Amino acid sequence: MHYSMLADNHRKPTVLILGAAGLLGSRLNVFLKSNGYDCITHSLSKPAQYHADISDAEQATNLFNIADPDVIINLVALTDVDKCEREPNKSYLMNVRTVENIVHWIKTSNKTCHLIHISSDQLYDGLGPHKENDVTLTNYYAFSKYAAEIACGSVKSTILRTNFFGKSSVKDRSSITDWIYDSARTGKSIQVFEDIMFAPISITTLNKMIGLCICKQPIGIYNLGSRHGMSKADFAYFFVRSLGLSSRNMSRTITSRVNFLQTYRPKDMRTDSSLFERELGIKLPELADEIKLVAEEYREVT
Repeated sequence: MHYSMLADNHRKPTVLILGAAGLLGSRLNVFLKSNGYDCITHSLSKPAQYHADISDAEQATNLFNIADPDVIINLVALTDVDKCEREPNKSYLMNVRTVENIVHWIKTSNKTCHLIHISSDQLYDGLGPHKENDVTLTNYYAFSKYAAEIACGSVKSTILRTNFFGKSSVKDRSSITDWIYDSARTGKSIQVFEDIMFAPISITTLNKMIGLCICKQPIGIYNLGSRHGMSKADFAYFFVRSLGLSSRNMSRTITSRVNFLQTYRPKDMRTDSSLFERELGIKLPELADEIKLVAEEYREVT
């Protein structure tokens, strides 16, 4: 599917990617640079142009003043659900305070800066697909991401509630498809949940959608997921079949049968992304097609 979101004759904005060394940020940086954007990269400690603790107001302000961005893409987050539950203050600092500091700088700076904030589909539970006003908070991670959205709402911002997958380019960070692929290749037994539903989008497509948001700068909260979600178990089996690998090492289970989950996870996070499609004038892909797209990333290295 082709999206012509980056073809324009105007000066492309300077983009500051916060959390640029992560699973999404590392690939987003490459994508935006390949499309002519001036990207400035940030990380707390991993390789990047700038290092700063964005939860610290002084460090955040100094970084933003130096970078002087037209667009800030915030990928900084503590996404470990169990850790957020155990350490709520750390969850607040990374998921909420960082956004508060970004918003404060935008409000007090003398230039117009658009914020694109990556939120989560864990804000939903109950029978999906869910529209944007159908929020159900079931753990502290979801609570902190929702609080961050509220902070974003006081400036011109695009908030994307999403879930993504794809091949990792970060040495010490694996994606869900890395995990499934490695287990299928090595024969390591894994359990996949048939009682958790979601509608994630590939990193490749998500990068294109972020590029579109840089250009059009829609204001508000938007679901951004694939069409026709499925259970995590069906996702895993379909991905392995798409690669032509054996699934005999995988077994289906439900969350109540395992003891390694410390915190409740939502059971149905499927999103209705029709608002995003209408606002941006696009049609998002089917999840099955996204899985096939990502499977090609793994074939390229086998």
